[in-house]
Amino acid sequence: MALLYKADPVRGEHWKRLFAEHAPDIEWRAWPDIGDPQDIRYLAAWQAPDDLDTLLPNLQVLFALSAGVDQLDLDRLPTTLPVVRLLDPSITRGMCEYATFAVLSLHRDMLRYRQQQMARCWQAHLLQPAAKRRVGVMGLGTQAQQILATLQPFGFALSGWARSEHHIAAVDCFAGAEQLPAFLGQCDIVLCVLPLTEQTKGILSRQLFQHLPKGAALVNMGRGGHLVEEDLLEALASGQLSAAVLDVLEQEPAAPDHPFWQHPQILLTPHIAAMTQPESAFSVLLENIRRHQRGESMLGQVDRKRNY
Repeated sequence: MALLYKADPVRGEHWKRLFAEHAPDIEWRAWPDIGDPQDIRYLAAWQAPDDLDTLLPNLQVLFALSAGVDQLDLDRLPTTLPVVRLLDPSITRGMCEYATFAVLSLHRDMLRYRQQQMARCWQAHLLQPAAKRRVGVMGLGTQAQQILATLQPFGFALSGWARSEHHIAAVDCFAGAEQLPAFLGQCDIVLCVLPLTEQTKGILSRQLFQHLPKGAALVNMGRGGHLVEEDLLEALASGQLSAAVLDVLEQEPAAPDHPFWQHPQILLTPHIAAMTQPESAFSVLLENIRRHQRGESMLGQVDRKRNY
């Protein structure tokens, strides 16, 4: 019985050592050296190879090495193949760290102060108390709820929006398309932590920005496909939005001539909000393999109808 790994080769060496030490009964193989494909029962990958059903005829589970699965074309995978997200606690910690950094940077006007530094301008601006800064999170899954909990001690007025109804202590929750405008209308800083689905693709658009208070700021920690980039540039130029922190783009890496590189109101990072760490993720992956071997349900299994 073998597991095939198809992702970053450097981190793959860490995974290999962990399996050798803690799960020697599972043979480790790294793409593209798959050996006899008949032996492979598990695939751990960022993106799946084409024609899985013929390439790996005895594959039993696809483990996505990520918290989301929108990088996978689920329609091209065998319908009976379970797809399991990686519930790595380091991903959640990383997302909370990044959200805190982004919100505080916008709250304390750091993009403006960075521009002033480049212009050798020494000028202080009025500080808005955190209690008067309204921060909203789009998406109320596990990671989003942890982000909200991390932001609570700063004293921000917190709210959240999701497709379905939620109840979270000290968070004003909104649900459904009919409540989205009301949610947006009271957000000075809005964070997108939504999964990318057909319903959420392009949601960060001109129409959405118009519901935000003038001068609001955006943080996109979801996927590049959530954002209509031209609409963001338009909103920044008009003053409808004052700033944006973006960790993801539709095309990564951005082209050398992409307007976001030099934009003074955009802070751009290269998809680093959170990264899978083999040391913390290994036990989660191994436990799911053991669950599968025992015939038990696996944690993080994807609902094909919802794409997450």
